[in-house]
Amino acid sequence: MNRIDPADAHVKSLPVPDADTAAYWQGLKEGRLLLQHCLDCGHIQFYQQAICRQCGRESLEHRPASGLGKVHSFSVVHRAPGPAFKQDVPYAVLLVELDEGPRMISSLVKAPVDSVNFDMRVQLVCEDAGGGITLPRFRPV
Repeated sequence: MNRIDPADAHVKSLPVPDADTAAYWQGLKEGRLLLQHCLDCGHIQFYQQAICRQCGRESLEHRPASGLGKVHSFSVVHRAPGPAFKQDVPYAVLLVELDEGPRMISSLVKAPVDSVNFDMRVQLVCEDAGGGITLPRFRPV
């Protein structure tokens, strides 16, 4: 039986890059949001995977995105889901529709949570999370 160390509850877990996502995380570290483009069917996708979700082929390449989009949906979190997030509340979780088409989940930074609204224009902010990981966040344009 594995025991959970209570100290771990106070630490936010970080993503672990793998073969499919390494380029994406490296791009964020360099201040760029990379999206996968299928060279066969033209589909643009986010979240990174080994195959195109549209045609099933493996002809994918990473290309820089504009980092711009709009808030498709959002939720403001007032109650921390765990001790590691206690200092962050309230915070806004966003579903951002990127100008290139794909949608991604992120959070709002550099603005009060009560300023977020549907269709609000946002821009990527690359935030160093420590541990060699940079997270994509969004701020109002």
